Amino acid sequence: MTTPERIRHIGVLIPVVFDDFFSGILGGISDAVYEHGMWLVLRPTRHDHAREVALLNQLKQNTDGAVLVLPEESSEELVPALSDRYPFVVCDPLEPLDPRIPSVVAANAYGAEQAVEHLVALGHRRIGAITGPPGWAATEERRRGYRAALDAAGIRFEPELEIEADFDFDSGAHAAAALLALAEPPTAIFAFSDLIAIGAIRATRSLGVAVPADLSIVGFDDSSYATVVEPQLTTVRQPLAELGRRSVDLLVRLIRGDEVETPRLESTTRLVVRETTGPPRPHT
Repeated sequence: MTTPERIRHIGVLIPVVFDDFFSGILGGISDAVYEHGMWLVLRPTRHDHAREVALLNQLKQNTDGAVLVLPEESSEELVPALSDRYPFVVCDPLEPLDPRIPSVVAANAYGAEQAVEHLVALGHRRIGAITGPPGWAATEERRRGYRAALDAAGIRFEPELEIEADFDFDSGAHAAAALLALAEPPTAIFAFSDLIAIGAIRATRSLGVAVPADLSIVGFDDSSYATVVEPQLTTVRQPLAELGRRSVDLLVRLIRGDEVETPRLESTTRLVVRETTGPPRPHT
C-alpha cells in the first residue's frame, strides 16, 4: 500500500449507494482508496442535478479531488472546472464528454459487437435491439456497436427492429412486446441492459414465447439479476469494480501532478454465455 505525503481525502459523487450497478463501482473505488492510504468522502446525488452541483462545490472545499459517477452535469458544465485546479475524474459518463475531461468508461461498443456476433454465429439474421435513452453515452456507444456488427455480418439495419427504452424492467417488457408484435418479429433481441433484458423475458412469458427456443435474448451488465432469472441470462459483463479502481488510480495521478498520456481510459467488456441464447427455430 503506497502512503502519500499526507492523508488525502477523495470525494465521490454517486447517484445512489444501494444499487447493484453503482455498488459494484463503489466497491472498486473504496478498495483503491484504501490501497492509496486515503480517506473516502461519499456523497449520494440521487440523480438530482442541483444537488450534484452543490455537493461538488462542497467537495472542492474539503477534498483533494473527486470521482464523479454518472454525473448529471453536462460536458459543457464540467469543462470550466478543468481550470479550477481541482482534479476530478468522470466514471461512466452519462453524456458524451469533451475529450479533455478525464474519464474511465467501459468498452460499450465492443461489448455490443460481441453480443451481436454471438447471435449471428448462432444463425440469427433478424436481430432486434432495445436501446437505452437516446443521447446517453452508453446508449449511443452500444447502438454503434450493434449496427457495426450487423454491417460486418452483411445484415441490413432495419429501423423497425431498434426500439428505445429506459433502463428498467417495465420499459424492456413494453419494447419487447412491440418487437414481437411485428409482422416479422426478430428471432433474437440484444437488450442494452440486464434490466431491459429481464423485462423482455417477462414479456415473452405473457405472450407464450419460449426463450431461447423461439427467441434469444442477450443483456448488458452481468448484474446479480442475470443469474437469478430463469433461464439465466446471456449478457455482456461490465467490469464495474475495475471502473471504480481505475478512476481512483487516474485521480491520484492527477492529484500528484503526474503526466497523463490520455485522459480517457477504457475497460474491456466480456460476453458471458448462459441459457437465454440458442439457434433460431428452423422454418417449417
